[in-house]
Amino acid sequence: MNDQSRVFDFYYYQLNRFPQEAMFSAKENGRWIHHSTQAVIDISTRLSAGLLSLGLSGNTMDVEQQDKIAIISRNRPEWLMLDLACQQIGVLLCPIYPTTNPNEVAFILNDAQVKYVFVSGEDMLDKVNGIQHQVPSLIKTFTFDASPRADVWTSLLSSDQGLLDQVEAWKKRIQPEHCVTIIYTSGTTGFPKGVMLSHRNLVTNVLHATKSFPFPEAPGSRSLSFLPLNHIFERMASYIYIYTGINIFYAENMETIGENLKEVKPVLFSTVPRLLEKMYDKIMANGSALTGITRWLFFWAVGLAERYQINGGSVGYRMQLALANALIFTKWRAALGGQVRYVITGGAACQEKLLRIFNAARIPVFEGYGPTENSPVISVNCNKPDGMCFGTVGLVIDGQEVKLLEDGEICVRGSSVMMGYYKRPDLTEEVIKEGWLHTGDVGVYVDNRYLKITDRKKELFKTSGGKYIAPQYLENKLKESPYIEQLMIVGENRKYVAAIIVPSFAALETFAQSQSIAVNDRSALIQHPAVLAFMQKEVDAFNAGFNQVEQVKKFVLLDKEWSVDTGELTPKLSMRRKVISEQHAALIETLF
Repeated sequence: MNDQSRVFDFYYYQLNRFPQEAMFSAKENGRWIHHSTQAVIDISTRLSAGLLSLGLSGNTMDVEQQDKIAIISRNRPEWLMLDLACQQIGVLLCPIYPTTNPNEVAFILNDAQVKYVFVSGEDMLDKVNGIQHQVPSLIKTFTFDASPRADVWTSLLSSDQGLLDQVEAWKKRIQPEHCVTIIYTSGTTGFPKGVMLSHRNLVTNVLHATKSFPFPEAPGSRSLSFLPLNHIFERMASYIYIYTGINIFYAENMETIGENLKEVKPVLFSTVPRLLEKMYDKIMANGSALTGITRWLFFWAVGLAERYQINGGSVGYRMQLALANALIFTKWRAALGGQVRYVITGGAACQEKLLRIFNAARIPVFEGYGPTENSPVISVNCNKPDGMCFGTVGLVIDGQEVKLLEDGEICVRGSSVMMGYYKRPDLTEEVIKEGWLHTGDVGVYVDNRYLKITDRKKELFKTSGGKYIAPQYLENKLKESPYIEQLMIVGENRKYVAAIIVPSFAALETFAQSQSIAVNDRSALIQHPAVLAFMQKEVDAFNAGFNQVEQVKKFVLLDKEWSVDTGELTPKLSMRRKVISEQHAALIETLF
């Protein structure tokens, strides 16, 4: 077996070649606490022994027989310690987003027959306790932070030599083709699907991505981790860091990222477009507050950056940009710690304007692409000659065979393609045909080299924060309201989810009469403050049952119903989303 054929081999690879004193670091009571490579492995192995003492293991190593554990936690060293502990004995880790609504948590725990849950924070403990009676398989919940209401995870750490010997025996049994995790992703019906990924899936994606996106940073360089580890993007990036010896520092929370960047001074981090948008918005707000010549210089520099070309442009442009970097952009880089050389963005499409501006400011942002079902990376813009093309998701990485179907759908084949959807061979057969994973994304090649995503074949879309949204599910739920006749969810590559709503005017007019609202026509009715406030309450009532990222943050009311005659509906009365989007493009823009 190779040095690196199972995910947990990466940890031992680091230990044997370049052991670190600060493999994982997190802030506790205002101080950075460092965990060495040796300490991480020692603690994780004792945790593996503790899990064995609970009767957990890979059993026959058939996916159905492997015991399952769930984790609902923010990023922290213990997240990957538990991950490693499970891997070494064949237990499957099922990560769940902390913002997942209780009904969905219950569905995942039941679907995977989870026996134990590990949580951080009292709010997560409350969430699990609230649905425990709905999950017969669930035995117990452990907390990462001490709590009077649950056992802390350290109570599981075992030094029993017999159990530690069993851990070593289990490590030898684990094969590359064995499943290592089940990651639940949104389905078009609103019910999550469990993506089964093997050691081979993840290991080969890590090795191929590292080879295709070379970064010559020596072991000991720093990264900052803040994207949720529940997402395969950040988890796979973490495995790259472990394999290459890059130290991982965990941001305290999403609000402290700016402060933590200055403290940690990372060389790289991964992000999603939404966070880059927020960073840019903050920079521009600060720039707008300037006065006089300083303000003029700021906007002059931004204007230059908007015209940035990868080839550098004319001599005059390059001289001006060098001056802008010395006067203005040096402050932008300082705000990120001053050392950033690689920002990898994925999960959703990034605005080309932002890519130009940040790269002009010598904050290199590289956009990549790939679904959870491919472990995940298919392509990425990278730091080698001709390795980047704005507006595309870059070059297909080593180990991936990509083809575009007649309708442009992107299909990929290779060792990174998932094992399948857990307990759903029907859904697996829909997306994997003759070894090819059908992504549902539509694309083209630019210059016969760079992959560009142009559309979604299916209605599922992502926000700019990288979260999948199943619009049909949300629409069907909201249409349960007697006051909503038709609606379309919007928000692809946007900050949040919004909606265009055609009210049920019969019901709305009855409400208006009950409130003594005198209006002459529908146009006036939908603009009345009391009507808008009432519809807001109606939407909020449904939002309570949605995940945070699914909640409708804004909406607009229309005074005319969509019909077949006017082109918004098909003869089967299905929405023509593209037509509606084009007809109301200006209105949609006002929502964001």
